[in-house]
Amino acid sequence: MASVGDDERWRPGDVIVRREVLNDGRVWAEIPVIVVRDDPELLVTYVADGAPLRFPPGDWPTATGLHPWHGKARWRGPGVLMLQRPGDAYAVWVFRAPVTLEFRGWYINMQEPFRRTADGYDTQDLELDLWLPAPGGLEWKDDDVLEQRVAEGRFTPEQVGATRGEARQLARALAAGNRWWSDEWADWAPDPSWPPPGFPA
Repeated sequence: MASVGDDERWRPGDVIVRREVLNDGRVWAEIPVIVVRDDPELLVTYVADGAPLRFPPGDWPTATGLHPWHGKARWRGPGVLMLQRPGDAYAVWVFRAPVTLEFRGWYINMQEPFRRTADGYDTQDLELDLWLPAPGGLEWKDDDVLEQRVAEGRFTPEQVGATRGEARQLARALAAGNRWWSDEWADWAPDPSWPPPGFPA
């Protein structure tokens, strides 16, 4: 398992662990990702088809008390490239069509700024998303569930307000044509020599 300190960066092809950590410190989910680029301006990681998922058992706010993803052992479907800049409260995911792998659009995943750890990075998915389909336009996703997440204790009202404010600001910038990432990422393909990722022993 690759690690990173203050004076070093991960290398392309390194496998690290992406963790989603809740407000109370519990780990919501873990998945190994492959490093594509790591520099002071941008961290790019890749979730490959078949990457294992790990999430803890516990008393979750569902009808069964089980994790909502209970029984889902692996990521299935086209791999997803994730672009994130230090300090940004979102990541840009590159979505592709199943089978053909044709570029479908940019998925803006609202999340906490990533925090480096000894073997990867931590964040928290903040549920709200913006979808920019390849033909054009902008759609909001999952805004209607945020109050329910507050009721469940996942988020605070302040968190939800801040997330919506950040998304509105980002939506205005995108509508004005202000996008910092390159269209070249839509054509990116993983190195065929990369082995399937897995968690460390």
